[in-house]
Amino acid sequence: MKARLLSGKEEAAAVEAEVAARVAALAARGKAVGLATVLVGEDPASQTYVRGKHRAAARVGMRSFDHALPAETAPADLERLIDRLNADPAVDAMLLQIPLPGGLDPLPFIESIDPAKDADGLHPENLGRLVLGLPGLRPATPSGILRLLDHYGVETRGAIVVVVGRSFLVGRPLAILLGLKGRDATVTVAHTATADLAGLTRQADIVVAAAGRRGLIGPEHIRPGAVVVDVGTNPTESGLVGDVDFVAVSEIAGAISPVPGGVGPMTIAGLLENAVTAAERHAEG
Repeated sequence: MKARLLSGKEEAAAVEAEVAARVAALAARGKAVGLATVLVGEDPASQTYVRGKHRAAARVGMRSFDHALPAETAPADLERLIDRLNADPAVDAMLLQIPLPGGLDPLPFIESIDPAKDADGLHPENLGRLVLGLPGLRPATPSGILRLLDHYGVETRGAIVVVVGRSFLVGRPLAILLGLKGRDATVTVAHTATADLAGLTRQADIVVAAAGRRGLIGPEHIRPGAVVVDVGTNPTESGLVGDVDFVAVSEIAGAISPVPGGVGPMTIAGLLENAVTAAERHAEG
């Protein structure tokens, strides 16, 4: 069996078209949409991600503001920049590219972002609204994963899902979204310290690999016909690879997302969607 490829490019293009129409509607009312990015340090992968976000913003008609800071930037200076962007009426949404250099904890800085301008949907207020099932800006990558599954007709209602990874970026919010009414999945959150990880994931209809460890999920982890979503982005000399042994798992899974080209485009689409939503709310006052 050869797995069906879950490419994110087609659905991401559809989301971008929807966002572009909303941006144009705001422009007709005299409201430009502004997205700011903050990158600290010179990590090549982060620089690539940020460039991709600016290109996507341009495609949908948004203004983008690029703030690149040296790796030795003092935390107080980063806080001042975030405060300035919070107060800038031209900035409707912003994101802080992570990881930060030197193992600096990103959480205090994310918490200092105005929740109404939280393009990544990671502020504690927005995550709290997610837990409560209330409207709010949703985490971009988990939202993108759900849209990818919907695009390919992957049913979550009644599905057994194992999410391998427990970060606040992907694993935990995705597990909450999948368990909400309307999604109705039964979700287990696993991680690299889970005992008998393969025994657990082989029970799943859907496996999401989001632990950040290259090759963590192999064919022994997958039940034949299961859907595999690879969120890993591990740099190698030959480019990015995921958390899944793609070649081997493709022979067993029913469907699998590639790296790159799977979840990545959907993350950017979710980011753009949050940005235009934030701008619409700002326009309403």
